[in-house]
Amino acid sequence: MKKYLITGLLIWIPLAITIWVLDLIVSTMDQSLLLLPPQYQPQVLLGYQIPGLGVLLTLVVVFATGVLASNILGQRLLRLWEYLLRRIPVVKTIYSGVKQVSDTLFAPGGQAFSKALLVQYPREGSWTIAFLTGRPGGDVANHLHGEYLSVYVPTTPNPTSGFFLMMPRSDVVELEMSVDDAIKYVISMGVVAPELPGARKQ
Repeated sequence: MKKYLITGLLIWIPLAITIWVLDLIVSTMDQSLLLLPPQYQPQVLLGYQIPGLGVLLTLVVVFATGVLASNILGQRLLRLWEYLLRRIPVVKTIYSGVKQVSDTLFAPGGQAFSKALLVQYPREGSWTIAFLTGRPGGDVANHLHGEYLSVYVPTTPNPTSGFFLMMPRSDVVELEMSVDDAIKYVISMGVVAPELPGARKQ
């Protein structure tokens, strides 16, 4: 009986969590409908609320923004908008930091999280998964002698928080593992192990 109960939980728990996350995303995006004038609200026009309209509205706004920012006029307006934001004392700090991170992560051809690594952390002899984020730059590079890499060590089960380290290239092991598989490995706390490559040296 215990075996069947655990088997049933293993089937229903991931499904329930998936449905809960999707419902949270849809309900959050539906809040964007509040930006519409009251007379254009779905409950006013149709007499009832349709779940998911906020998702559609959000996608349309994001797509239209991307189209607008792709032409010369849109780029000028974007530069003017960023100039105005950088004139506001508190906003400029937050906006500049978030924009740099988003440009690095989402820019086409970006090298953020390009490789899965194996590093010793938090002490020698303890190994964990890390991700290559680049190489040290600026004045930091002037104080590091030798070849160093910038790596991100995620926490588990929430990989969105972690530690940024600069480590010697000789202390980093590149894995024959995709970034997606490595993230799954971290989130599952090592339970979901990636498959071994077809030809892997001992």
